[in-house]
Amino acid sequence: MRPALSFISLPVADVARSRGFYEALGLRASDRSLPECAFFQLNGVILGLATRTALAKALGFPVGRGSGVLLSHNVPDSASVDHVMRRAELAGATIVRPSGSTAWGWRMGCFRDPDGHLWEVVFNPRLSLDASGNAQLDPPGVW
Repeated sequence: MRPALSFISLPVADVARSRGFYEALGLRASDRSLPECAFFQLNGVILGLATRTALAKALGFPVGRGSGVLLSHNVPDSASVDHVMRRAELAGATIVRPSGSTAWGWRMGCFRDPDGHLWEVVFNPRLSLDASGNAQLDPPGVW
């Protein structure tokens, strides 16, 4: 298996509502989006939103609320954490952890999207971001 993640699918109750939420955060839905599913290009990963019914049909088993997965959005500076968190709240997110410092010296905030998916917005001064905003573990010594 290649060390790559190419697609994240989130089950949602209402595609139009969830699409609006992510568009309010500044994401742009692809022209390939349909009423029952929406797609967003995130650097090298695609975020897909689809109804639980549509995902259950495709997977062959029911899909519950939320995912138990923490989705992380790393930003280039502390102020960006606050900016993204404000934008998420205005878009309808539930703030789970307001922006603040962590024990490790990072700045972080957490929110849930309208379907309960948990996101963290993080500035970690020891994590490099490339020109496209992709998190980089190398060079050695980052952690």
